Amino acid sequence: MALLEVEHLKKYFPSPRGVVHAVDDVTFSIEKGKTLGLVGESGCGKSTLGRTIIHLLESTDGVIRFEGEDVTHPSKQRMRKLREDMQIIFQDPYSSLNPRLTIQDTIMEPLKLSGRFKADALAKEADRLMDLAGIEKRFRMSYPHELDGGRRQRVGIARALALMPKFIVCDEPVSALDVSIQAQILNLLMDLQEEYSLTYIFVTHDLSVVRHISTDICVMYLGQMVETCPTKELFDHPFHPYTKALLSAILTVNIHKKNERILLKGEINSPINPKPGCRFAQRCPYATEECHQPVPLQEIRPGHFVACCHAKEINQLD
Repeated sequence: MALLEVEHLKKYFPSPRGVVHAVDDVTFSIEKGKTLGLVGESGCGKSTLGRTIIHLLESTDGVIRFEGEDVTHPSKQRMRKLREDMQIIFQDPYSSLNPRLTIQDTIMEPLKLSGRFKADALAKEADRLMDLAGIEKRFRMSYPHELDGGRRQRVGIARALALMPKFIVCDEPVSALDVSIQAQILNLLMDLQEEYSLTYIFVTHDLSVVRHISTDICVMYLGQMVETCPTKELFDHPFHPYTKALLSAILTVNIHKKNERILLKGEINSPINPKPGCRFAQRCPYATEECHQPVPLQEIRPGHFVACCHAKEINQLD
């Protein structure tokens, strides 16, 4: 059974010019211990989707199920338990950490609020969490501004793990870090997942990162899901024109492999009161009148879903 199920989830924001469709009719599920990568251009709704799932933002419509239970509109008591089971690691660790708290106090804060630990056990548990995240003892009484980006992100990870959640939204946790530190943080997340059977949604625009950590991938475009399948399947057989363009932008060090860049033309549609049909049609080289009708996700191959009415024709599938 899936740990998390999302059905027809929507998140709209009012604006002076109309309604912004940040997340529009998204459906997927994640099994326990797996990682779902959310990829797409900046502004496509990846972070909004993650924050809506864990109720940092309230959904406009749709259903969220956690361990088979409908948690779309939880009571205050249920929400308190959900806060223990669902956590988030933010993109910018500096802005998400209280500058007036030491690292140890930052990690002890959720432990105190939970009421699970006695006063004499708090420091011991905080030390255990900092050991898990690889935070050296000499930094534990430091303040966030005294640490580099990689160590600050380790603090964010330790804080997210404080109450041993089952599900974590990783909201671009390595995008602000240099490559060597990125690898350390990714390996830490994967080690923790293996040890504690954690389930992740990993939000990123870096396809090489998501290839390394994710078991499945969802490609989003202007609030909608356009393709979803296992990671290896997506990189071997991308079917949606937008996915093909994204993958063509990945740099390769193989001098024998010719990588033809697909350049997208045209303007990105506005997410404010979008018209029916495929939102990529304005930039798609294969677009026809048919593309201006609603396009649901279709299973092109087992476990491989694509929202494109020309997918079989473009990819020469029967």
